[in-house]
Amino acid sequence: MHRIVQKIEPLIPKIPTRKRVAAYCRVSSGKDAMLHSLSAQISYYSELIQNQRGWEYKGVYADEALTGTKEHRPEFQRLINDCRNGKIDMIITKSISRLSRNTLTMLEVVRELKSLNIDVYFEQENIHSISGDGELMLTILASFAQEESRSVSENCKWRIRKGFAEGELVNLRFMYGYRIKKGIIQIQEDEAQIVRMIFKDYIEGMGTTLIANKLRSMNIPKLRGGIWNGERVGDIIKNEKYAGNALLQKKYVKDHLTKSLVFYKGNLPMYYAEGTHPAIIDEETFQKAKEIMSRNSEKYSGKKEKIKYPFTSKIICGICGKKYKHKVKNNKALWICSTYWKYGKSSCPSKQIPEDILISLSTEILELNEFDEAVFEKKIKEIQVPNDNTLIFILNNGQAIQKQWEYKSRSESWSEEARQKARERQLKYLEGRSHIEHSKSSNSNTADS
Repeated sequence: MHRIVQKIEPLIPKIPTRKRVAAYCRVSSGKDAMLHSLSAQISYYSELIQNQRGWEYKGVYADEALTGTKEHRPEFQRLINDCRNGKIDMIITKSISRLSRNTLTMLEVVRELKSLNIDVYFEQENIHSISGDGELMLTILASFAQEESRSVSENCKWRIRKGFAEGELVNLRFMYGYRIKKGIIQIQEDEAQIVRMIFKDYIEGMGTTLIANKLRSMNIPKLRGGIWNGERVGDIIKNEKYAGNALLQKKYVKDHLTKSLVFYKGNLPMYYAEGTHPAIIDEETFQKAKEIMSRNSEKYSGKKEKIKYPFTSKIICGICGKKYKHKVKNNKALWICSTYWKYGKSSCPSKQIPEDILISLSTEILELNEFDEAVFEKKIKEIQVPNDNTLIFILNNGQAIQKQWEYKSRSESWSEEARQKARERQLKYLEGRSHIEHSKSSNSNTADS
């Protein structure tokens, strides 16, 4: 029997839709030439897309001074989110390396976009990702791009390490007390005076936290913003560059993909170069401060071991939002807001909480005969401190219980040993007063006679 096939045309003709097209650009440096190139790329793609019939211009997404091996690219992430939200049908980019130098990352992105029926067109390679052989070609070419990135990275490392071996100071920037103008390192005198004051105060016995408090009270601005604290002051005191010398290769780039800097761990040589730049302090002052810091480090080295207490990370300050830290003062365990600890009362006027108060109230809330750390960890999510002498215990079941507390009176908190020492101090004071009064009386009688 002869088969008859009849084509049925739609009654309503399909209206042709315009393809929504966007472009992606990136430069890996913030230099003027690179930024000019980025501007030219944006203009080029804007004109190309808008002049193409059947295309709807959806913008150009451009990242400045960001490497293609890192995924923390805000415009790139915004582009992908817009694709996921169905706003884009096609992406144009200059080359594979512009999208990503990491083969795995590039393929993951392309495959996700392909699943969304979004095409990526690479101009230089003339490849459409959505085509049949597109992924094969992309895999091969992306591998070349990644290897090129590794080669460039290794060449840069070799150049930098060769400079280190010759005592060349590389990348001195963002350092308090110095400025670099056209490759020349110059002392910033107003900041240099602060550096000299820091060393002087430290040598004279003032600790790093007290020095930081002093700098904040003097309203001394910190380079690149931020707040002075003991750690930042300590970094200045330890930095040999203030004496005009440089310990080179303290950090190095871990790999060419993450570009992450890691501290020296003995696997690469270090170089100590003297007289690399103008000194703010003399060598003798630096060595004296270094010796004091070394002695202090040895003195307190035993206290550096981190101990997890039952209340660690559980107590939240209601004033600044930071967590409370454990501290022992006069043989008593206390919990203090970390902002107060680091920056002082002017930054957070919260009160310290005795640990025995926390234990007592926790035991009461949990209806225990004595404090049980395991039960506390299981049932208490956090302890909020909204204001002085108020604690809000948040249980894991969502229940909130508010408790008030007060400092124990001195007579309640003193041990018998402490009371005996207080009596001895009082007797000693009275004996001293009696001796002074007797001497005054004797001198007065002598004068009258």
